[in-house]
Amino acid sequence: MKKIFQFSVLLFSFCVFSQSNLEKATNYYNTMQYKKAIESYQKVIEKEDVKSHETIFRIANSYFYINDYQNAKKWFDKVYEIQQKTMAEVNFLKYIECLKANRDNETANKILKEYYSDNPKKLKTLAFQKRNLDSINSEKSLYTVKNLSINTPMSDFGAVKYGPNKIIFYSTRDTAKMNVKIYSWNEQPYLNTYVAEKNLSTGEITNVQPFLENLNSNYHDATVAFSNNLEKIYFTSNYLKKNKIKINREGCSNMKILRGVIKDDNIVKTEVLKFNDEKYSFAHPALCDQGKYLFFVSDMPGGYGCTDIYYAEIFEDGTINTPVNAGPMVNTAGREMFPYFADNTLYFSSDGHFGMGGLDIFEAKVGPNATFSIPLNLGEPINSNMDDFSFTYDITENTGYFSSNRAMGKGDDDIYYFIKQKPEKYQIYAGNVLDETTKLPIPFADIKVIDAFGDTVQTMQTDTVGFYELKLPCDSEFKINFSKPDYNSKSVTVKTDSTPLKEMKNNIVYLVNYNNLVVKEGDIEKVKINPIYFDLDKYDITTRAEIELDKVYYLMNEFPNVIIKIESHTDSRGSDLHNLTLSDNRAKATQTYLLSKGISPTRIVDARGYGETRLKVNCPNGVKCTEEQHAINRRSDFIIINESNAISYK
Repeated sequence: MKKIFQFSVLLFSFCVFSQSNLEKATNYYNTMQYKKAIESYQKVIEKEDVKSHETIFRIANSYFYINDYQNAKKWFDKVYEIQQKTMAEVNFLKYIECLKANRDNETANKILKEYYSDNPKKLKTLAFQKRNLDSINSEKSLYTVKNLSINTPMSDFGAVKYGPNKIIFYSTRDTAKMNVKIYSWNEQPYLNTYVAEKNLSTGEITNVQPFLENLNSNYHDATVAFSNNLEKIYFTSNYLKKNKIKINREGCSNMKILRGVIKDDNIVKTEVLKFNDEKYSFAHPALCDQGKYLFFVSDMPGGYGCTDIYYAEIFEDGTINTPVNAGPMVNTAGREMFPYFADNTLYFSSDGHFGMGGLDIFEAKVGPNATFSIPLNLGEPINSNMDDFSFTYDITENTGYFSSNRAMGKGDDDIYYFIKQKPEKYQIYAGNVLDETTKLPIPFADIKVIDAFGDTVQTMQTDTVGFYELKLPCDSEFKINFSKPDYNSKSVTVKTDSTPLKEMKNNIVYLVNYNNLVVKEGDIEKVKINPIYFDLDKYDITTRAEIELDKVYYLMNEFPNVIIKIESHTDSRGSDLHNLTLSDNRAKATQTYLLSKGISPTRIVDARGYGETRLKVNCPNGVKCTEEQHAINRRSDFIIINESNAISYK
């Protein structure tokens, strides 16, 4: 599949009869005949232990370019072992591709952090892309895909909409021609462009025919784009001279982008766009929604990697402005290819952004002044651990096509049809759950999202640091309940507006630990308070008493299932009857205070004074005791009588 990515086309052949296997392999490698290079390298490997760093790299690269990622990984392992962080970034990205293609994501992610440890900006971007990809792959995908019946054992890719019910695609399937030229990179025929009819209900394409009589040559002809009225066509082709391919000193031919007018099943008024340069390749044209900008791919100098995405403004008279590089937000040290523009979004394939292996398909929103957002991976099932590319999308139908050489396909590259469900419009509500007293995170707290009908529509738990993040549909209202065993529960009401992806962050919820508010004395559990003070021989609630009674109210308010009984006691001084009456009045006064704060009468089952009948310190009548001992006997207890249900959730 990398046949069209590398652009160049090999023409030279070499006489190798007197050369060693290593010399043969080197010649094949230098002329991009990678399958033949591997055959010669294998003969070298059979006879000796290959130790040359350059040879090891060339073997790895040869396997990489024919998509044999398993063998490529084996040899890139050796390259990385030798070079580590000194490995050229473009080659390092190939190694990452091989690791992920072999599903060794753990190693890939580990060495990514090591390699970019001195580049915090790059690490931050990769971490953001990884979190987004993990989130997408952990949820139900919006996409359903299927392999088309039109695919062959050869390479078929690139389905572009052409009118209401036709599709343009590219293939090496044309074996009907006599003396078909073979592309030595992968030993398949050159690409040709085809048109087919689209079944609007199934996405299948049938009745395949060559597209335009004078478009297909004996060499690569592929990747086209059309003006909105379908009158003008932009397409990629080799440089030709007298109907023969034009080559450079290395024996390769670069690619160029042409424009023409479609008339009577032919292209007329063909012109080579002025920004083309024979020294470099230009390919993969794509037009933005209104046709005002042309996007394309090039390896010309001044870019960021192997191939970069560029765009150029098309003026009303048809002239095209100087191309502009899409910038480092889009382009990387690797390959950015196959741009496609829809609904103010640039879709493209890349092996330099955080992906799943091979080329992955990304989307980047286009902002003011042609700025681009961080590209985001489309995730499964659009992307795989192999090469995924040539994404096109009809936003009116929510359908489209992409291509892939993933496992279980029918050929080298296959065309896949997808249907995309309309994404749910939601907003992010996030924050932390903390302990009210310690202000420390509460891990694994339970969270329920309850809709207007009282139904629980989401459940989750906080993570190990008490963090939570919820996706709430737009234009809705929810009650969010937070709780955990041994803690109270809290509910907050959240209203979302109509702005998709709006973020409401740093929402802190404090929960109260029940055990911090109670004390146990043997089998009895009481509300933890300081002694309640009354004026001498009185039962009126003082300001000092209110402070302690408010602690009782706080516990009962935070834990609505708590039921108590109140017991009030005096010391032994004074008559027994007087003390009994005084303590009973004090018990009922504290009950009245709590009821006045809104506590239900059913939650205080008894409020009674016991006078001096239940002394804690043995200081009965006639026994001389200290003031401190008498103070211990003067007390009010708020006893919890339903311990098992005291911390049930609201």
